[in-house]
Amino acid sequence: MTGTRAHALFSFGTLMDERVQTALFGRAVPTGPASLAGHTTRPLPITDQAVIAASGLDVHLTLERSFAATVDGAVLHLTDRELAAADAYEVDDYTRRRVRLSSGETVWAYLDAKPLRAAARIVIVGDSIAYGRCDPRGGWAARLAATHIARNETDHRVFNLAVPGSTLADVAEQTPALLDARLPDTLLVAAGINDSARPLAAPRTGRDAAPDLTARLGALAAAALDRNARLVVAGPSWIDEERTRDYEGLCFTRERALELRESLRTWSEDNHVDFLDLWEPLRDRPELLADGLHPTPEGHAALHRHLEAIGH
Repeated sequence: MTGTRAHALFSFGTLMDERVQTALFGRAVPTGPASLAGHTTRPLPITDQAVIAASGLDVHLTLERSFAATVDGAVLHLTDRELAAADAYEVDDYTRRRVRLSSGETVWAYLDAKPLRAAARIVIVGDSIAYGRCDPRGGWAARLAATHIARNETDHRVFNLAVPGSTLADVAEQTPALLDARLPDTLLVAAGINDSARPLAAPRTGRDAAPDLTARLGALAAAALDRNARLVVAGPSWIDEERTRDYEGLCFTRERALELRESLRTWSEDNHVDFLDLWEPLRDRPELLADGLHPTPEGHAALHRHLEAIGH
């Protein structure tokens, strides 16, 4: 951190107030008018006394997706130190993510920390677990669709485009062409467990080269940002290794699944992308897996409840 690098941050609330800027940064920072399409705002009660003292308000605004709406604000030009101060000022209900302004400029903005809570139109891409295999009700994705659409029958949509057997390479290649017709504001990527698999004929000793997750996730992040959509990455769910050693010619092991989970988490943190960890709901509960890999209907229900808690 040099403290001199410039960061562009879109503000639609208290950070535009010169009194708040002076309290946080020791100066009034350079700003310019800007707007963010596809969003609206809603009130957010604040309980942090330091934030209330700095802003003079106990209700701030947070962003919510709305296809036809636009939020007016300003772009603040901050140093590393000032951006860190802004991060500290924003309460836990916010998280800093990349957005594309109406001008086409890519900047930081503070969004709802629960990515699915602010969403309207969600596209899900992934593999057979996201597809809902072993559950006649369509798995956790169908349950998510039902609850999400019930919150707003007019504007909310969920498109499950998951394909059984997909790897992240498949998803990264196929997804961009599928997005425009569906006008998503949120892209939920729930793929990768197949990237952790190894053909049974492969040696069981030594560690295989890790797949190039960085390039694949980077391509998906770029495709989402180009469409002003928010990328959300879902990690793998727990597997019962004893029953996945010989699955359709592939070998799934808990060690490799955990390596994948950590790689996805690390990439997401490094790139300021939302990561939803699906490991814990099924951990050490083999009865919730139909074949050691795919959740039963009860397993999918457990994953959905977890997603509601951490994402909505």
